[in-house]
Amino acid sequence: MDSTDVGASTSSATPEVGTIDMKLEVVTIPVSDVDRAKSFYQSLGWRLDADFSAGDKLRGVQFTPPHSQCSIHFGKGLTAAQPGSAERLLLAVDDIDAARADLIRRGVDVSEVYESRPPGFESIEGRSYFTYASFSDPDGNGWLLQEVTTRIPGREWED
Repeated sequence: MDSTDVGASTSSATPEVGTIDMKLEVVTIPVSDVDRAKSFYQSLGWRLDADFSAGDKLRGVQFTPPHSQCSIHFGKGLTAAQPGSAERLLLAVDDIDAARADLIRRGVDVSEVYESRPPGFESIEGRSYFTYASFSDPDGNGWLLQEVTTRIPGREWED
């Protein structure tokens, strides 16, 4: 089966939701200079989880944003993706203005806060899910702050 086969079925049946816990643990981002990237992510106040190497061809660095369940990896020999090619890496925040101010205080160039609503969501009140600010790491990997204060129904797993 190749990737075009996925979802190509004409059946209208919806598969049942999986019951095995699968938590997104780490996202690998491509960088050109490992030490420069390490310095940048440390400056954000993110927790350094690991910095390991195996000879000259492999080095991995892992950081976790404050209170996140998912981390990032970057390094040498981890991915064939081009440095700076990661886009729309989303950081959900409770208060986008405070998060933006914190990043600016840390020397990060952050966009102004802006609103973006997909078609059909114009009538929903509030900023939750629709308010963003953006910034990039030194390689150009693109990050979005997204204010999420109230979850949309169906966006939380039942216990």
